Amino acid sequence: MTRRGLVLVAPAALAIAGLAATARADGPTLLIEEPAPGRYVSGPVTLRARVEPDNVSLLRLTFAADGQPVCAREAPPWECAWDAGTDVAAHSIRAVAVLADGSRLVDTVRTEAAGFAPFVDVPVVQVAATVTDGGGKLVKGLGRQAFRVFEDDREQEITHFIGADSERELVVAVDMSGSMGPSMATCREAVRRFLGTLRPVDHATLLAFNDTVFTVARRDATPEARERAVSRLRSWGSTAFYDAVLRGLDLLERHRGRRALVLFTDGEDMVSHATADDVQRRIEVSAAPVYVVAQGKGMREPALKKVLDRVSAVSGGRTFYTNRVEELDGVFTEIGEDLASQYLLAYAPADAASDGGWRTIRVEVTGAGKGKHTVRARQGYRAVARGR
Repeated sequence: MTRRGLVLVAPAALAIAGLAATARADGPTLLIEEPAPGRYVSGPVTLRARVEPDNVSLLRLTFAADGQPVCAREAPPWECAWDAGTDVAAHSIRAVAVLADGSRLVDTVRTEAAGFAPFVDVPVVQVAATVTDGGGKLVKGLGRQAFRVFEDDREQEITHFIGADSERELVVAVDMSGSMGPSMATCREAVRRFLGTLRPVDHATLLAFNDTVFTVARRDATPEARERAVSRLRSWGSTAFYDAVLRGLDLLERHRGRRALVLFTDGEDMVSHATADDVQRRIEVSAAPVYVVAQGKGMREPALKKVLDRVSAVSGGRTFYTNRVEELDGVFTEIGEDLASQYLLAYAPADAASDGGWRTIRVEVTGAGKGKHTVRARQGYRAVARGR
């Protein structure tokens, strides 16, 4: 059975996050980037480190977990795959870098032991909703009183409401596999413009994926740092699309409020640890809409297209199919406008049984002016309690 990795922040450990790096005050430093100190990990996890400044010459970088060697690398990227096991246990991760002059840099981090399952926290259900009028134009400025929410056709009381002007938590994942070469320049520009639409209150984590999934700009990065990260994207390797979906949802799981996952890819998944079924199960318990921008022959394959359409529809997001790179800018602009018009509703379901059953969700808009309005929202959720 294929397992998927998860990485979550342990809040109590954040205060010591800056204490793990071992460095010489007057020389280069080594820092383990993934996993960060105090996180929970299980399943396949990417160990990643960096040396600052980045022009330091390395002979070799090795990783060890709980005293056992994991891998050795003699060229970047300075990372490797490691299986943390099925249980969320405490682990000690150690990285050793050997410099060209024979000196060594060492960094160690410790992850936390905790129980976690990425399931809906019944009895609170969050629903992101986007409203369009009869002409397909996005409708903004609605209040709580304009919405009605039904679960299994039974109306629910809306307990929390966040309007379209509130902050957003986004994860943007960009395919940088080898087949992206012809469209990489256009993709970089489109992603750069999309990130440029974010407001100061918004947060965006930028991921890139090929054989594995990389964090290239963290959520607290400055706009300038994000732009530099986008400009460094280069195409190589295969496509781990399913792993990117799960990694993005893991990151969003740490935050509340309005959130969404935006993915760009041009090829069929070839190397993921996760499967389409893993993605489907995760979407069914996630409150984050998923937007997919699909290009290329792989995304026109009926079986894969069915997966993408199902993922976006169930989550309340959208899938865009285009074979013309010049259309990417318009697609990203449309996604940005969609996210800017998103409302967030929450309710405590009348039927709070955690029986693993599928609960349908329907959102209606009333009193929003003349004409028919359409609401796009998650279609339902899998009612599985934490710890199951």
